[in-house]
Amino acid sequence: MSVKIKAEARKDSTKSEIKQLRDKGKIPGVVNGKKVGTSPIAIDQKQLLDLLRHHPHAIIEMELPDGMKQPVMVNEVQRDKLSREVLHIDFHQINMNEPVRTSVTLEFIGDAAGTREGGIMQIQHHELDIRCLPEQIPDSIQVDISHLKLGENLIASDLKVPAGIEVKTDPFEVIATILTPQKDVKEDEEDSPAEEPAAGQPAPETTS
Repeated sequence: MSVKIKAEARKDSTKSEIKQLRDKGKIPGVVNGKKVGTSPIAIDQKQLLDLLRHHPHAIIEMELPDGMKQPVMVNEVQRDKLSREVLHIDFHQINMNEPVRTSVTLEFIGDAAGTREGGIMQIQHHELDIRCLPEQIPDSIQVDISHLKLGENLIASDLKVPAGIEVKTDPFEVIATILTPQKDVKEDEEDSPAEEPAAGQPAPETTS
């Protein structure tokens, strides 16, 4: 998927100037690439947050301050550790004729057989690392979990991906599993028979 975003020119700024930029609803960033070099930019905050929320791994058609349009992808997002507010963003220019490495969202479909038997579905990974040509990056990859039974795992090598896509996640990485429910400790204690006093030992006294 390709989305459009417009970048504004930005000079290397002091902390106070960056704060003023954020107060105006802009996020400072940089775009790197063979054709663009290293260019400080600023992106509209609302537009950027929408991009990160819905298409974080998409190909982006970026309109640069000089009017040129280049295909780029998000390289790194810096966030505040507490508020998770976006502080800075890095983009890298890509070549549409060369493979890129990125991540794609996993879309789980189906009703796992194991959950109908009382099992608990646990998703270990919601994304898959892949490598392919930019135009082949899918919006998501569907994962059918309907066949999973109690105690079974789904690993990366089990996933079916479109032709031309190379999976870079470890093939033995567990993607999803059906956990067998554990009995409550109290239930086990209540179900177990009371201990009989040993031979020759008096039974414990009871109080009325």
